[in-house]
Amino acid sequence: MPRKQSIKSRLHKIKLLLLDVDGVMTDGGIYLSNSGDEFKKFNIQDGYGIVKLQRTGIKVGIITGRVSNIVTKRAEELGITEVHQNLENKLGVYEHIKAKWNLSDTEIAYIGDDEFDLPVLECVGFSAAPSNAVPSVKKRVHFVCTRGGGNGAVREVIDLILQN
Repeated sequence: MPRKQSIKSRLHKIKLLLLDVDGVMTDGGIYLSNSGDEFKKFNIQDGYGIVKLQRTGIKVGIITGRVSNIVTKRAEELGITEVHQNLENKLGVYEHIKAKWNLSDTEIAYIGDDEFDLPVLECVGFSAAPSNAVPSVKKRVHFVCTRGGGNGAVREVIDLILQN
């Protein structure tokens, strides 16, 4: 991925942070009970970072390939209203969100961890991946977190945005 601009100059323009869920907001594990109930583990520091970021006027949204009531509940807890689930084509909804908020690619950041995220990661002004992302993603983003998905990667990126 071209790195013509500095990370600092990219972060300074951000007005919207988009997040994948499994492997980014969570550790990527899907926990199932004997009765078939699904559980996910979210990081409380990531959550607080999301709240802090939104208080500055920067919007936060979710784009995920799976569908889960747990994601809906977590988004509600964090005040995230831009939630898109069950998507094979993340780029299509990305374009919709961009148009809805009248934003340019340079004003959007995205954190993703797997190949399904690459089309969006390659469009945004700032792209990041957790430390446990697949190698093909880590090679093509602007920033690779020191923390893993579900273990503070989201907060790490938010702190970078807030510092710039």
